[in-house]
Amino acid sequence: MKKVSHTTYKVGSLREFAEWTKSIVREPKSAQGMPKRWFDREETAAQAATDRVSAEAMVKLLSPGNLAVLEAIRRLKPASVRELATLTGRQEASLSRTLKRFAELGIVSLQDGPHRTRVPALIAHRVRLEIDLTGHHSAVAIDGRR
Repeated sequence: MKKVSHTTYKVGSLREFAEWTKSIVREPKSAQGMPKRWFDREETAAQAATDRVSAEAMVKLLSPGNLAVLEAIRRLKPASVRELATLTGRQEASLSRTLKRFAELGIVSLQDGPHRTRVPALIAHRVRLEIDLTGHHSAVAIDGRR
């Protein structure tokens, strides 16, 4: 089973998924921290990400302020969302919502840290937008770290 992200999804065969499911039935606590979404291959996962966000919504999400947040995560590796808020001058609640959306799309992960903190980490290295100027078939693809 290939682990893609700590918080977004996993890629694996149907057999691997079935084995994992059986292990969770035997030991439910082993599901903590595991992704809730499984895909058979990367292409399917990329399509699912495309289905969850429009190109227009991604353009808004990747505002200059939010790109600065991603750069701060990459460069400064903050130990918590609170530290990232301080480093970027953003309100923690607003920043948490933005990070949650980035995590849903596979751009960042939010790991459990010490003392109930959440540690943001950049897990994507590229977002590709394809915008159909006729407005019919725009797409978004998010490339993880290689």
